[in-house]
Amino acid sequence: MAQVIAVVNQKGGVGKTTTSVNLSVFLAALGKFVLLIDLDPQANATSGLGINHSAADKGIYEVLSGELRFRDIIKSTVQEGLRIAPATVSLAGAGVELVGVENRENRLASAIQEVRGAYDYIIIDCPPSLGLLTINGLVASDKVLIPVQAEYYALEGLGQLISTINLVKENIKSELEVLGAVLTMFDKRNKLSGEVMQELYKYFPDKIFRSIIPRSVRLAEAPSYGKSILHYDSNSKGARAYERLARELLDLEI
Repeated sequence: MAQVIAVVNQKGGVGKTTTSVNLSVFLAALGKFVLLIDLDPQANATSGLGINHSAADKGIYEVLSGELRFRDIIKSTVQEGLRIAPATVSLAGAGVELVGVENRENRLASAIQEVRGAYDYIIIDCPPSLGLLTINGLVASDKVLIPVQAEYYALEGLGQLISTINLVKENIKSELEVLGAVLTMFDKRNKLSGEVMQELYKYFPDKIFRSIIPRSVRLAEAPSYGKSILHYDSNSKGARAYERLARELLDLEI
């Protein structure tokens, strides 16, 4: 059965989708069979893998609404071993439309059982919010990975995120665990980056990944070409950092 990992941070611009896409790609490159679920209405993970979400007629929204099954929407990617459940423009209204639906927090968890046996890892790119879509992502997951930008304001809201995770544990899924935090957009020349890292240890004293994602122009450029960093510039420092993160995740033997 696949290990399901939600990549979550309600603050935007912290490298959440970059981490979801590139971690998935490198896990697949290292021989794992991976499904990336784009649960973010912005559909950046979908477009970041070269899929035109605005032209797509089916995606994760149709799975959540019960119209389609996962097998009906999953698409191949250029990376062998990596599949994606794309987001489409329809997903933007899902948070509102699901409010009155029975067991609305469990829609993704229920649907994911269909494909869980077919993958080693399922990575869920959650929206930059703590709304119903993110709750669905958390309930469907075994572990939570939290990207944190190496800037002071990025720490704001972490307490709220941890409280939300704890509420899900207490009320819906007791076995949900925080896998760890990964520091993104790190600039070793910036004194503040080091200070943020020290502050991060207060939130996650034993759960910070050793792999640190640097601030990188190549990482920022890759999505505009519909490519992961592995396929855009495999020799860049960003590519090496995400490969280290994937290997570190595999070494945890979760």
